[in-house]
Amino acid sequence: MSDRQKTGRSEFDDVLKNQEKLQRRERLKADLPLYLMMLPGIIYLICNNYLPMFGILLAFKRINYSVGILKSPWVKFQNFEYLFKTKDAFIMIRNTLAYNAVWIIMDLVIAVFIALCMNEIAQRKIAKVIQPIICFPSMVSAVILSFLVYAFLSQSYGYLNTTVFKDNPVAWYTTASYWPFILTIVHIWQGAGQSSVIYMASIGGIDKSLYESARIDGATKFEQIKYITLPLLKPMITMMMLLSIGRIFNSDFGLFYQVPLGNGMLYETTQTIDTFVYRALMISNNVGQSSAASVFQAVIGFALVMISNMLVRKINPENSLF
Repeated sequence: MSDRQKTGRSEFDDVLKNQEKLQRRERLKADLPLYLMMLPGIIYLICNNYLPMFGILLAFKRINYSVGILKSPWVKFQNFEYLFKTKDAFIMIRNTLAYNAVWIIMDLVIAVFIALCMNEIAQRKIAKVIQPIICFPSMVSAVILSFLVYAFLSQSYGYLNTTVFKDNPVAWYTTASYWPFILTIVHIWQGAGQSSVIYMASIGGIDKSLYESARIDGATKFEQIKYITLPLLKPMITMMMLLSIGRIFNSDFGLFYQVPLGNGMLYETTQTIDTFVYRALMISNNVGQSSAASVFQAVIGFALVMISNMLVRKINPENSLF
């Protein structure tokens, strides 16, 4: 290749690079409003999810407030030992796992059922009334929720004891055996509507021509759901299941602490890892032990998500998260 050809090639490459730079600048300028819209969410994500990760250090230290966190002595895994040496270790781990295992299945079935029902009335005016009603409980705070439950279960003034069981009032707040059912009902009432919205959105994205073809072929509503809706919902169902499995060692603190009113007589069925850590922190004021519990939950949750995703990827790679 001659010197003139090399010079021409070099000039051509420079022109291409300049054009690429101009195109990147134009794309950046066009996408700038979108980046600005993302900025508050990114800042919140960093502040809420990443900066607190510094607190992992607390799980391996015995905090000495006079010298600060960084200079406090390291205690290795001593803060984790209290989770397993306490007499309540079996109860809190059993309750946390058992409630979440049952609720994962129930939440899935009920949320999908609500989404299917709402899809059938989506074109009717009544849907505009029902949708806010089923989503409203998820916006109720735990404190208000505890008062609502108390209004039903109070032994002296509760609705159930003054109407249904007025001849033989039930001591709901002193009988632990009732609370697995009470907490399950409250949990489903509070969360099923919000979860169904995700499935409703997925159903709304399904090509309507598939249903039209099925109706022409004589398929019933049940057959349309079985052979069209549910198979196409499978990726979303799998994703929601994987995310739920990642939180299986976590519990809704407000539900397990506020709703039973922190009653010690109910610990057998209401004590979870989160409520135990809170009570331990309030009594012993040991920040290191509380942080150790959070790290334990996060590590186990991460491991469960990875294992579950690996199994899903082997069975059906298209439905895995990554």
